[in-house]
Amino acid sequence: MGMTMTQKILAHAAGLAQVHAGDLIEANLDLVLGNDITTPVAIREMDKFRSDEVFDKDKIALVMDHFIPNKDIKSAEHCKCVREYARKHQITNYFDVGQMGIEHALLPERGLVVAGDVVIGADSHTCTYGALGAFSTGVGSTDMAAGCVTGKAWFKVPSAIKISLTGKLPEYVSGKDVILHIIGKIGVDGALYKSMEFTGEGVAQLSMDDRFTIANMAIEAGGKNGIFPVDEKTIAYMEEHSTKTWTVFEADEDAEYEEELTLDLSALRPTVSFPHLPENARTIDEVGEIRIDQAVIGSCTNGRISDLRIAAKVLEGRKVAQDVRCIVIPATQKVYLQALEEGLLKTFIEAGAVVSTPTCGPCLGGYMGILASGERCVSTTNRNFVGRMGAVDSEIYLASPAVAAASAVAGKIVSPEMI
Repeated sequence: MGMTMTQKILAHAAGLAQVHAGDLIEANLDLVLGNDITTPVAIREMDKFRSDEVFDKDKIALVMDHFIPNKDIKSAEHCKCVREYARKHQITNYFDVGQMGIEHALLPERGLVVAGDVVIGADSHTCTYGALGAFSTGVGSTDMAAGCVTGKAWFKVPSAIKISLTGKLPEYVSGKDVILHIIGKIGVDGALYKSMEFTGEGVAQLSMDDRFTIANMAIEAGGKNGIFPVDEKTIAYMEEHSTKTWTVFEADEDAEYEEELTLDLSALRPTVSFPHLPENARTIDEVGEIRIDQAVIGSCTNGRISDLRIAAKVLEGRKVAQDVRCIVIPATQKVYLQALEEGLLKTFIEAGAVVSTPTCGPCLGGYMGILASGERCVSTTNRNFVGRMGAVDSEIYLASPAVAAASAVAGKIVSPEMI
């Protein structure tokens, strides 16, 4: 029996000719990621190792993004801890205020991940890099610590779900709608510890930003990882952003999948996930009258330049509703600068929105957009759990940048063609 794309990458990293679903393997790592919340915990664990060295100072990335710029004394102490560790070990890829971005947008932009890599990160949305044809997955801080010291990690080889894409997305429908639709179909545990492997002629119709968004939210279906085949768009992206050597792995024709799904992209409608789980997905036609207090456009899921462009297109010449707070968060400094140069920030400000420095902030209920009791937010982030963005009785509705921008104008959840 042949191997899936993920299984081939893991076999190569483990120095094995063949792996099967359920096998326990030890794989060499190409990159270990931590942020300002998870790294201090990992540092305390690393102190327990009888080694004062990291395995490779060039293969560790530490990104200060969740509470940056520091929102309080505790977050400042966390970042100080990581900053001192990075300085002590001369970590090449340490990103702080002025250089940082939201980690899962920043690392591909900096060319730190390429096809064929094996990446772990102490953040659940590390699965984003599957868009580049890499195996990437979230781990706990203890596993991050072990990875930083040894350059290796243990994995149980996942089984896979094959998701075949056909057709082309309609206007105002994006990768966010694709993944919300899929999660709505299979549920938040529908891909539990499985690899979500995307394939089919429809893949070529998706932008790289669409693919990053889809892979990012594989974890919201319980997936171990999400992964896309390497095509001309992937190679063009890597050639633009990276100097690393990449390796292209392809699934065998006789690879075994636990489940196979087919999705016609042309049939999709803008999709919204209702509280309090991403699986509570409805098309915009099924939403009804949902008034909102806040709209957030940003995050590692939807803070890239294409996301800001579509939001600006919707907001141009319009005003945010009087009772709505609209917060726009470019994912990286580069995205921020590009949005400035293209005039997008002017459009946002003239519409009555505010623009933040890159930060995860509101996505995890950190800062820059906390919800009060009973408030509702339409957000381009990736989770809408109880209390995720503030008060436990607040509500989060997940949607695309197009829907979030249109909703900010309407004061209720709508799609662009409805305003």
